[in-house]
Amino acid sequence: MPTFSFNTTPSIQFGNGVVSRLGELARVRMGGRVLVVTDPGLVATGIIAQVAGILRAASVDFNIFSEVEADPPEAVIMKAVGAARDAGAMGVIGVGGGSSLDVAKLVALLAVGKEKLKNIYGVGNAKGPRLPLILVPTTSGTGSEVTPISIVTTGAAEKMGVVSPVLIPDLALLDPELTYGLPPHVTAATGIDAMVHAIEAFASASANNNPVSRTLALQALTLMGRSVLAAVQDGKNVAARGEMLLGSMLAGQAFANSPVAAVHALAYPLGGHFHIPHGLSNALVLPHVLRFNCVTAPDAYAEMAPHAFPDLARFEGQERAAAFCEALADLSRDCDLPQTLQAMKIPQDWLPRLARDAMNQSRLLVNNPRPVAEADALAIYTAAY
Repeated sequence: MPTFSFNTTPSIQFGNGVVSRLGELARVRMGGRVLVVTDPGLVATGIIAQVAGILRAASVDFNIFSEVEADPPEAVIMKAVGAARDAGAMGVIGVGGGSSLDVAKLVALLAVGKEKLKNIYGVGNAKGPRLPLILVPTTSGTGSEVTPISIVTTGAAEKMGVVSPVLIPDLALLDPELTYGLPPHVTAATGIDAMVHAIEAFASASANNNPVSRTLALQALTLMGRSVLAAVQDGKNVAARGEMLLGSMLAGQAFANSPVAAVHALAYPLGGHFHIPHGLSNALVLPHVLRFNCVTAPDAYAEMAPHAFPDLARFEGQERAAAFCEALADLSRDCDLPQTLQAMKIPQDWLPRLARDAMNQSRLLVNNPRPVAEADALAIYTAAY
């Protein structure tokens, strides 16, 4: 048995309606004054008004920062940090998708004033302390509520990560009812994003790829494989929404400890330059990266295949791994997601630039089961075009 470490959110509450407990939990864990971090889209849904009512009923004083953007830039993070300091926040509550949760993590850390954002990029550079932190996901994709990672857009387009156990929240509150209003295309993209997390965690070349992460990844694929299309087709499907949210969390726990690889490395430049949502960026390159990996490392994909798609059990070995790649591509197509970079209006002459930028994601590429050179990245982008 290999030596490994495994860290996750110490308290997780899951179930329909559990958001109603947020007020009492915040009062006990944070005291009487908190900052809620979210985005304008979520405000428009009425969910933040619901959260505000729950906090108010529990006599928790709160301020709301609702200016989070997709692929949040440094300026937005620092503005949120300023809001926390101005409010005298004793804790931070993140409500929303991955961007809001990632910003909330960094606000809880940076509002204390012991560290600066420019100094904590990379792995293990953030030391803490931080404010108490509760995360409430409203999408089923990023798993940010159980990961030690925040992704920031730096400069014009490049994404960098802050990775440290200090970012793992104190409590994750998962209420499937908060996801019922997600439109089909967001449901699809975030669901495939979660599947990518499980797939890359299971196949990761990281020295910390471990039996706990692999077990969680397989369970996540079982849940997501049978629920994503069902939730896309019927957003009020209670069982599918619950399985997606739980599967997303399990995949988050898996990749938080056995890190992701080339799919994410090639997805980040798409989001950075062309503002393609992260889940969709992953979906666009996923089958092409897996086909590349299957040439030399098919075993992990063959093992995963029947967990996500039970009918693939009839195949074996390399054939099963190849069928897994095609089944994932079919799922994306069945969910009516765009299938090519060309469909996203990315100019073909940008592909070499994307390949060069992907090489900057060395933190991720080192985990890929097959080495990826710049020429390989270009070939993958070309296949996805």
